[in-house]
Amino acid sequence: MNAIAVITARGGSKRIPGKNKKEFLGKPIICYSIEAALTSGLFEEVMVSTDDEEIAEIARKAGASVPFMRSEATANDFATTDDVLMEVLEEYEKRGKEFEYMACLYPTAPFVTAGKLKEAFRLLVENDASGVMPVVRFSFPPQRGMAVRNGRLAYCNPENAAKRSQDLEPMYHDCGQFYFYDVKKYRACRGDLEDGYVPFPMQETEVQDIDNLTDWRLAEIKYRMMAKS
Repeated sequence: MNAIAVITARGGSKRIPGKNKKEFLGKPIICYSIEAALTSGLFEEVMVSTDDEEIAEIARKAGASVPFMRSEATANDFATTDDVLMEVLEEYEKRGKEFEYMACLYPTAPFVTAGKLKEAFRLLVENDASGVMPVVRFSFPPQRGMAVRNGRLAYCNPENAAKRSQDLEPMYHDCGQFYFYDVKKYRACRGDLEDGYVPFPMQETEVQDIDNLTDWRLAEIKYRMMAKS
C-alpha cells in the first residue's frame, strides 16, 4: 500500500532528558512505535524524523529508515507536528516519492499496536475521511470543572453544577499517540482538516501522557496490564 508512517522524535526534551530514547521496560521507548508500524504491514515506508544521531541509530537498528535529518527550522521548541510532517512529505517529493496515506506516530506511545493502526486505517478509508484521531473519554465531566479564583474554588460553568453526570454530553480528548491521514486532503489544508477527524475511541487504561517520571511509571504499569490482557 502507498502509505508512510512518520515517527516524530526530536532530540531535545527538558522535562525528561533523552525521553524519546529512554528505556521503557527493557528497550528504547521509540522502538514500540516503530515495531507497531512495521508489524501492521500497512506502510511502504516507516521513517523517523529526528535531529538526534543517537535516536537515528536506534531507529535504524529497530528497522526504520532515516533518509534525512530534521531541519533546524523543525527541530526547535516552536515547530509544530504539522511543520514536521509537511517537511517530511516535501523532502520525499524532492526524491520523487509521494504517498496516498500517512500515519504520524509519536515516539513515546508504547500503547500503539499494529491492530490499532489497522483499525484506524479502516475507519479512514470507510469514512472517506481526511483524518482519524484516537481519543479517550474524560473520566469526569469537564463541564463541571472548577477553577481557583481569589483563593476559592468556583465552577467554571455554574449552570452545570447541579446537573447529573449522565445528563452532560460525553467529552473526549486526544490520546497523543498517533494520527492517520489522507495525504492529499492533509496537504491541501496544511493539517487544518476542513471536515475534522473521525474519532477512534480508546480505553483509559491504554492512554497515558508522559510528561514526567511519575507519568512514566504509570505508563509502565498500564502497559503491563495491557500486555497481560
